[in-house]
Amino acid sequence: MAGQGALAAARAEFAEWLRGHRVFTLSSAEVRALHGGCLGPLVDSAFDRVDLEVPDGEAAKSLRQAERLWEEMASAGGTRDSRLISLGGGTVGDLGGFVASAFLRGIEYAQVPTTLLAQVDASIGGKTGVDLEAGKNLVGTLHHPRWVIADPMPLKTLPVRQVRAGLIEVVKIALACDCGLFEALERSSDRLDGGAPGPIAELVPRAIEVKIGVVEEDVEERGHRRLLNLGHTLGHALEAADGYRTLLHGEAVGWGLRFALQLALVRGLDDDVHRRALALLARFPVPPLPPLSIDTVLEFIGRDKKAREEGPVWVLPLEIGAAEIVSDLPADVVRHELERFFAAESEKS
Repeated sequence: MAGQGALAAARAEFAEWLRGHRVFTLSSAEVRALHGGCLGPLVDSAFDRVDLEVPDGEAAKSLRQAERLWEEMASAGGTRDSRLISLGGGTVGDLGGFVASAFLRGIEYAQVPTTLLAQVDASIGGKTGVDLEAGKNLVGTLHHPRWVIADPMPLKTLPVRQVRAGLIEVVKIALACDCGLFEALERSSDRLDGGAPGPIAELVPRAIEVKIGVVEEDVEERGHRRLLNLGHTLGHALEAADGYRTLLHGEAVGWGLRFALQLALVRGLDDDVHRRALALLARFPVPPLPPLSIDTVLEFIGRDKKAREEGPVWVLPLEIGAAEIVSDLPADVVRHELERFFAAESEKS
């Protein structure tokens, strides 16, 4: 359920989902302080409520945090028909889904995303996961939420940087899968960048609709849905190699999109497509690339969860609204283009 007033609109059906069940609410202290009040009317019908707390950011996504939560849920009397609600951004949603998928072999859960990135991307599709030292999202499951309630109300508290990171994920969805959404972003990018709630509230349901359409075609991510990994091969490697210190997830994907466009040029991408995509990305500025060695970045690319035995898998744009999955890029070509990419960005800064 998405759009203005989604939280209020969901209340009656949500109450039935919770009636007579114990509910675990998972959030960080900061998000609960800002938005925890919105859960009150939703969970009143549960016979018991247990609040669970996790750190903000990528620090939440670890097996250690998951194990702690499972212990707390078991100690609080969690059963196979207990419910879990994740209130927060993408990391809380990823962790919450993973915890729900494995606790007593799986309990139902809901997502109440409070960031733009989580609303348009991370909360949809059932991907759950935690990180290992070897890389991002290397342990996870597909466990679809019973509910996703994406109300623009919590977005009013987001810093502009978080808004931009979320908008980059919308650019990714549009560039890979929907020309009409891309053109809508081109027309409205000036109004979106400042985080004005009106334009963003209009955009969220449309972006969600596009992603749901892709997911429904390929629930288990064996084909078309893999196109939504555009920008993530390098993006995840940058995050992990830098220890999740410098870049938000959407910002890392922004750099990944730029590099994917460069690789696509090598394979014959039209110059106008390249120009339009870079121009749209430039509307949502990101911090500089972290100072990482090429060898370190390539090592993390090789560990990427999308990789196959034959090597890394890349998603590359073909045109506005269409992309392809490429697994035969020679390693020397990737290294050469990555060196060029880092050198060019270093000169700019």
